[in-house]
Amino acid sequence: MNAVMQGWNWNAIYLVCFGTGLAFSFVAFFAGGLHLHVGHLHVHGGAAKGMRGGHASPINGFTLLAFLCWFGGTGYLLHHANIFGAVLVLLFSSLSGLAGGGLVFWFLAGVLMPGERTLEAADTEITGVVGRLSSAVRKHGVGEMLYTQNAARRSAAVRSEDGLAIERGTEVIVMRYAKGIAYVRRWDEFEHGLLADAPPQVRQTDEKKAAASE
Repeated sequence: MNAVMQGWNWNAIYLVCFGTGLAFSFVAFFAGGLHLHVGHLHVHGGAAKGMRGGHASPINGFTLLAFLCWFGGTGYLLHHANIFGAVLVLLFSSLSGLAGGGLVFWFLAGVLMPGERTLEAADTEITGVVGRLSSAVRKHGVGEMLYTQNAARRSAAVRSEDGLAIERGTEVIVMRYAKGIAYVRRWDEFEHGLLADAPPQVRQTDEKKAAASE
């Protein structure tokens, strides 16, 4: 086996493995191929295969990239140092790759994944949500609202429910949501009797806000 392996350019093989793993890790991180958010884990793209429903498989994109990096890096260093034979270098490199992949899997399964949960429809319902306009709503026009939901900062396209203009920075409340547009009213309008005609979700929001201010 040594005779067969000596005919290969192992330096090049190890470098290609290391470079491929490292390059794809950077591309996935910076280009958004893998979207990993602590607090709520979102994983997209081909490197996420094996991760579904809040559970991580030992073989997935993260562990494969880690294996390539550790396998290639260890193999190149040992082979270049010429301390061991080709077979032992391959063995140690494989063990190193498995250790790197195992470490990444432990981090995913033991640290990130236990705190994950599946979002229900109610978690993304924005009727009754209070936010602040980051872009003014012109008369019969569309603006933008910033709001906080599930400990995350979000934005939504909004229209004034009565068709009137609303200035930027105004605190508003969502009355209904349809076709990707939130229809809002000024929050201070509810001090003048509009709350009685509001949907149940809006009345609950007002009660919570009043209780928090006491």
